[in-house]
Amino acid sequence: MAKRSLLVIKISATAVFTALVCVATMTFTIYVPATKGFFNIGETMVYTTALIFGSAVGAFAGGVGSMLADLFLGYPLYAPATLVIKACEGALVGFLSRRTPRLRSKSSWRILTSSIGVIVAVIIGYIGTAYYSGFVEASIGLPMAGYTILHFDISHIFWIIIAMIVAISLSLFGFIYEAKLGWLVLAVLVGGLEMVLGYFLYEWALFGVGALNEIPVNIGQFTVGLLISMPLVKALWRRLPRLKEEFK
Repeated sequence: MAKRSLLVIKISATAVFTALVCVATMTFTIYVPATKGFFNIGETMVYTTALIFGSAVGAFAGGVGSMLADLFLGYPLYAPATLVIKACEGALVGFLSRRTPRLRSKSSWRILTSSIGVIVAVIIGYIGTAYYSGFVEASIGLPMAGYTILHFDISHIFWIIIAMIVAISLSLFGFIYEAKLGWLVLAVLVGGLEMVLGYFLYEWALFGVGALNEIPVNIGQFTVGLLISMPLVKALWRRLPRLKEEFK
């Protein structure tokens, strides 16, 4: 693919995925009574963009798309921080995903992938049972079209089952299909932790100790983004193998 054509694709992808990040962030939010906070699924598109197109597109789409969502949703106080935090998140994920280290054997990669799968499962199990169980209120839709409000209860058993499925699935995928999957998951984890830390520091400056309440919400947010973006990215690479080669 010629450099000029590649540039055109990057510019087009940046515009499209910036819009997708914005829409994903606005479309689905869940209110968590335990923390009086919300999480959204915007991280799904931030990670998908960064993993497919790299750090530059991931940073722009993540930062600008998420900032626009804050403005449209009526949270201008968070917009400047979101621009920086989400841009860094997209840049980190895109950068690290293309810096795969060289391990000696597939066995080493499989151990790494399985270990990361266990870590992710523990995060899901703990955060889910501690903060996302019981009564939950979810809002689906866009502000201009009106929201649909859903109320439901989530059992602790649900999160334990999800955690077990994630641990087993990542381990099996690493052993059977792609040993290096663990590095992509690790790249997303690093980006997600940057997001959690960034918002914590910003909210601490604004609200003091109340910022602690948002930590589990943001951890849940990046975990959901990880679980959705990984199979989505793999499916896109499988259907469009040249996409992976051109933007690696």
